[in-house]
Amino acid sequence: MQAIQSFMEKYFVPVAAKIGSMRVLIAVRDAFVGTLPVAMAGSIAVMINAIIRDMPGQFNPDYDVSAIPVLAQIVAVNGFVWQGTLAVAGIIFAISWGYNLSRVFDVDGLAGALVSLATLIMGVQFAVPDGPWGWLPLRHLGAMTYFTTMLLGGLSVAIYIILIKRKITIKLPDSVPPAISKAFTAIIPAAAGLYAAAIIYYIFSLTIGAEGTFVIDWISEVIAAPLLGLSQGYGAVALITFLVSLFWFFGLHGPNVLAPILEGIWGVGQLNNLNAFQEGGLQAVMANIGNPNMQEATFLWVRGSFDAYAWFGGSGGTITLILAIFLFSKRADYKTIAKLGVGPGIFNINEPVMFGLPIVLNPIMLIPFILAPLVATTIGYLATIWGLVAPVTQSVTWVMPPFLLSFLATAGDWRAPIVTLVAFAASFVIWAPFVIAANSQKEAE
Repeated sequence: MQAIQSFMEKYFVPVAAKIGSMRVLIAVRDAFVGTLPVAMAGSIAVMINAIIRDMPGQFNPDYDVSAIPVLAQIVAVNGFVWQGTLAVAGIIFAISWGYNLSRVFDVDGLAGALVSLATLIMGVQFAVPDGPWGWLPLRHLGAMTYFTTMLLGGLSVAIYIILIKRKITIKLPDSVPPAISKAFTAIIPAAAGLYAAAIIYYIFSLTIGAEGTFVIDWISEVIAAPLLGLSQGYGAVALITFLVSLFWFFGLHGPNVLAPILEGIWGVGQLNNLNAFQEGGLQAVMANIGNPNMQEATFLWVRGSFDAYAWFGGSGGTITLILAIFLFSKRADYKTIAKLGVGPGIFNINEPVMFGLPIVLNPIMLIPFILAPLVATTIGYLATIWGLVAPVTQSVTWVMPPFLLSFLATAGDWRAPIVTLVAFAASFVIWAPFVIAANSQKEAE
């Protein structure tokens, strides 16, 4: 074990730390985090509609929310919230991506946000077949535009950043107010970035898109579809679960380091599920599982599935470790940390345990910290794939306590907390022997 740890510290940790400090990846992570306030507002709206519009229908087939005036009005209001948030998630992400990419390179974030947004809008279809010009389809404004935004928006913003850094700008006298000077400084770099993207769009329209295919649709099919398809396989789900634990073991925040993958792939799938649920409930979600059209496809395993079935108490399922310490540990230091960690742990915050026990760089905790979430993920994954529980269709804040989180995330499926309980029990069984072994380690010391 010591040899493995030494090897990992020598070869894995430096690479992982370098990856975690890459400014582009930091910008991707922060771009997703930046959309959180608006995304959560939309998620709350969809969740409330799920509770009052869809959940009662599971128990009473004759239930009709439109016949209940107050509830029907709440559903309508939530519909407007959804329209301005999750339905146009691509626009919101484009702004956040441009802003955060510019910010990490220390240039004006507002101009970068506008460049990224403008790049996305360039590629949007401005007319529906046989319809008037000027209608923007939601499929070009939703989560499936993330990949186009990160690629083409990233390119145009990168050109903007480079020209700003090289001072290829319009320089005004010092007497000009700073706000005006900043705006003029961004004109040449922003225009260069936008024209670069426009040329790509134009060349595409003459070649691959000659028969009416749009860049956004093409990127969705060529890049998004394969990635989202791979994300539904057990191998990908198990690998990301393993890597999150491995990063954490060496003191690197696993979900943060891997946020570009977790949010950029599984997070996109979750937004698709959310939008499908808003439009047609669980039936619409299930009907579009495996749909080859990535704009309409829904998915069985999404970003929130990890939180619902594996990361209760935080990465590693550490709330079960705390329970095992209370029941089996004879070590005063462990019990003290468990008492400090139980409160935050209920809300899936496990830093007190990670660094206080510690789990980080503690060889005796490596195996259960990796194995417990893998087993829990497997249980949740199989239950979802086999249709024993509804897929996650709601975005629930990660600080929601376990069991309640899975119940809400599946739009009130009563079976979800049972699956979480089974995964919880399996994690506890894995953690308990190592807590007991730690007693002997303390006596030997």
